[in-house]
Amino acid sequence: MSSSQSFKRYELPPLPYKIDALEPYISGQVIDVHYNGHHKGYVTNSNATLEKLEKINRGEISGYDIQGVIRNLVFNVNGHKLHSLYWQNMAPNGKGGGKPGGKLADLIATQYGSFDKFKQIFTEAMRSLPGTGWTVLYYDTETGNLEFTTFENHFMNHIAELPVVVIVDEFEHAYYLQYKNNRNSYIDAWWNVVNWDDAEKRLEKYLK
Repeated sequence: MSSSQSFKRYELPPLPYKIDALEPYISGQVIDVHYNGHHKGYVTNSNATLEKLEKINRGEISGYDIQGVIRNLVFNVNGHKLHSLYWQNMAPNGKGGGKPGGKLADLIATQYGSFDKFKQIFTEAMRSLPGTGWTVLYYDTETGNLEFTTFENHFMNHIAELPVVVIVDEFEHAYYLQYKNNRNSYIDAWWNVVNWDDAEKRLEKYLK
């Protein structure tokens, strides 16, 4: 098979901290299942779908549903990429939580007046998500605004070109083993591990 007929594969990135580093807010058991089960599964399924696309490309499969193949790839690749952001967006106890500094803090003050108001609205956005998915803080390079949205599952209600600054996983596998069906308690706990340094670095890449 020539190089023009092969797709490079996705890889599971290493966690940026130990499995139990986010305790007591997010348990090691939750992270273990979440990372080694769910995230790894998205990588495995992404690569399996790429293998199927290779076979389609070589004419080895007939009667396939190309829309189904694409949808499966999008779901799993987004699951992989969003989780990769999510792990980086959190930090161990003592390094996470608190309030942001730098240019992110300046933007929050300009738009929301205070961090407490920003936190209130961000929390409301998280709690408003129907079912499972993600809540996202974007930076709009056109207006200079911080903007919120939610994704249902991994199919993204995405504003084109807007880069992610902070993302929160709200699938049940992110909290159920610890918080059961009390998603709001998980959301409250997440504020103690949010990695503002990582958010600042992401923002600085896009500031004019």
